[in-house]
Amino acid sequence: MHLAYLDCNGNFIELSSAVTITLYTVNMFQVKKPTSFTLLLLLMSFAVFAQQENKVETLKVMSYNIWNGFDWGKDDARREECVEWIKSKKPDVVALQELCGYTEEMLKEDALKWGHKYVQLLKTKGYPTALTSNRPIELKQRKMDSFWHGLLHCKTYGIDFYVVHLSPADAKFRLREAKMIVQDIQESQSNNYVILGDFNANSPFDAYALEQNHGLRKKYRPKNTDAKHSNLLNGNFDYSVIGQFLACPAVDLALNKVDLVNKGHTFPTPALTGKYNNTDKSIVENRVRIDYIFASPNLANSCKGFEIFNQQETHGLSDHYPVMAEFRL
Repeated sequence: MHLAYLDCNGNFIELSSAVTITLYTVNMFQVKKPTSFTLLLLLMSFAVFAQQENKVETLKVMSYNIWNGFDWGKDDARREECVEWIKSKKPDVVALQELCGYTEEMLKEDALKWGHKYVQLLKTKGYPTALTSNRPIELKQRKMDSFWHGLLHCKTYGIDFYVVHLSPADAKFRLREAKMIVQDIQESQSNNYVILGDFNANSPFDAYALEQNHGLRKKYRPKNTDAKHSNLLNGNFDYSVIGQFLACPAVDLALNKVDLVNKGHTFPTPALTGKYNNTDKSIVENRVRIDYIFASPNLANSCKGFEIFNQQETHGLSDHYPVMAEFRL
């Protein structure tokens, strides 16, 4: 940033933070005192400069599974309420999952309402993911082969963003997806990356509470012994998927910033009450953390805050709760 002030001869003088300024100007061989007007401008310039020096630019990154594209575009009221809520949080980058029934035009319409001119949509069929930003987005790759829903890789703010929505039904399939994503990241040799979205996977950092939740283990257990898919691995909670990302290496940004034992859940929400045999009681008993934001180690060092918005205001917006990380730039 450069500042300028008006000297007593009517000339604009450019300033920088490294310049020492006196209250006198030299004109030819004379030293003139500045006018009161010049002094006022000079003081105003210093005030603006001081404000800018104290202001730290931040980057807010949000991830949100919006639940079946607001019932495949039929639930206008929930869509409008969700868009307004996102707008109120003023994110700079938003990763979305389950944009069912969405077109790029629909995504642009929503994103513009929360101040984002730039969007990338993974696909227009099935369960798409997307990324929106208030700065230009470079599309790096869209991958569908060998993925349950697909992988969207974009770059904005000089950061590689990997938007994920891993298999909701099979632990072994999720592990294969995780390995492919980690391989992509490692081969890119990027030092600035974020992996975010709906992982449908449990973290080893949450194992203490999970291992005591016998009801959830029973719910995850396949009804048939010959079932094709299982969310358990050999009958146990599976931590290997999140372990892959941690070993990438990537840092779970919620650690030490959120009370993961009491306030760490991202799914399910009360919006599911009365659906799929869910009750108020079962929703509380089956709370888990499956939505994450991971970052490369050097980027994680600049993370100044993390929030899981699992309060009243988001209870009815989706079956998942949104998460957001804030970085110093």
